[in-house]
Amino acid sequence: MRLRSAIPFASAALALAVLAFAAPAPAADTVDPVKDATAFRKFFTDKFPKVKLDDFVNGPYSMNEDLHRQWEEKEQFPPYEFSLEMGKEMFTKPFKNGKSYQDCFPNKGIGIRQNYPYFDEKEGKVVTLELALNRCREANGEPAFSYVKDEMAALTAYMAFTSRGKPMDIKIPNDPRALEAYEKGKEYFYTRRGQLNFSCATCHVQSPGERIRAEVLAPALGILNAMPIYRSEWSGMGTTSRRFTTCNSQIRGVPLSPQDDEYRNVEYYLSYVSNGLPISGPGARP
Repeated sequence: MRLRSAIPFASAALALAVLAFAAPAPAADTVDPVKDATAFRKFFTDKFPKVKLDDFVNGPYSMNEDLHRQWEEKEQFPPYEFSLEMGKEMFTKPFKNGKSYQDCFPNKGIGIRQNYPYFDEKEGKVVTLELALNRCREANGEPAFSYVKDEMAALTAYMAFTSRGKPMDIKIPNDPRALEAYEKGKEYFYTRRGQLNFSCATCHVQSPGERIRAEVLAPALGILNAMPIYRSEWSGMGTTSRRFTTCNSQIRGVPLSPQDDEYRNVEYYLSYVSNGLPISGPGARP
């Protein structure tokens, strides 16, 4: 996909300047995630006063009435349904040793999507749901799945579905390493990269609702609440890892490896600032 050159950078840059999002990360002792989340939400609700807060999790379908109507029609026969069924079957099927995913997660893995990613104080790093699933597999003698292929998308689709409607609830423990991970994720989100010199925020903070060719850009607020997603462009399902690596490719940058610390941190940041918005995954996008 080629990015449209006519994105209205001037107005967006002004908005960002107001929020000082483009500035380098402040020192660790000035990190204030609560203040960040409040400002983040206010930016989007001010920019789109007609959009109900919870509707931001529906991405481009929240941007106008026509798109919202298309989404409601699509939900009658959702394109992710096949993946959801596959994920449920995989999730409940025992491993070769007799155990299953249910043995690896709190509440047997049901209704917990809203708590991922979390900061593991023992490890000192962010743990995403995709990473936790593969660690579960490996701990039970099973090979890890690709982070960008159908199996991982199906598993996370099923787990997201069991959390639908629950508010995102990401914690930042009183640990300087957790604040550092959050801040690094924020910095990554607003750092420009690639030949097009775009940041994640260029599309999803500056230009949500604008079109890139036939696509309507999604707002960053609630963008991960709908993961994983079926994308018509992919003709299939995609994980959060796939979305991050694809975005880097689209701006002609060099994607990191899925589950690199940078991607885990940016997922932590984006999920935290969407706290309180409902889980809507699995989702569908044009």
